Amino acid sequence: MRLTRVHVDQPLAAGSEVVLPESAAAHLGRVLRLGVGDACVLFNGDGHDYAARIVALGKRELRVAVDAAKPVLRESPLQLVLLQGVARGEKMDLILQKATELGAAAFHPLWSQRSEVKLDEARAEKRLAHWRSVVSSACEQSGRAVVPAVSAPVTLQATLAALPAGGLRLILDPEGELAFSSLSLDTGAPVYLAIGPEGGWSPLDREQLRAAGFLGLRLGPRILRTESAGLAAIAALQARFGDLQ
Repeated sequence: MRLTRVHVDQPLAAGSEVVLPESAAAHLGRVLRLGVGDACVLFNGDGHDYAARIVALGKRELRVAVDAAKPVLRESPLQLVLLQGVARGEKMDLILQKATELGAAAFHPLWSQRSEVKLDEARAEKRLAHWRSVVSSACEQSGRAVVPAVSAPVTLQATLAALPAGGLRLILDPEGELAFSSLSLDTGAPVYLAIGPEGGWSPLDREQLRAAGFLGLRLGPRILRTESAGLAAIAALQARFGDLQ
């Protein structure tokens, strides 16, 4: 029987007892109706699954005993970082969820000249917390024990300025100079994939991306929507350089 996996953002160690955060406790106790003695699996993003069992269950507290830690080897050898123009509501959730399942290593949501979504500071903080919850839930489902980082959304210019030097930098372009069939990648080098928002990249956006070393990649002859472009590219890159063999 497959045990329920739950992400908890706190230290875990074999032989310890921990009180689960409210969201995890509610999921196990009220949604799944697990009781004292029932088993579950916890992970906190450190690359391990922790076998655990419920030892106390109250109205406001669920305590588990952590029995053992097991390394989880499900991370792709391809370090793929998605620079994603912020998309509306469920589209952004879909992108983050499926890209996590496909093995993306990190996400940089960004605002560009044609971004259609506008958020004030308070709403941006709530949306960031929601996005991180989407990613951790996708890790629960897909078996990943390392949770990809989701950065706070900033402008395209600020995102590009903060990128480490090096790596392969790509934007999808049906007329780009790079063909997927002849694409090469240095061992261990990260791949930065930039996907525009619903309105696409503006000429100024493209100029900034090109100045930062991003090259056009011909993935196919068709123009893809923002919610499918990144996922298609990640799947293709994982099949070529990662672990979708």
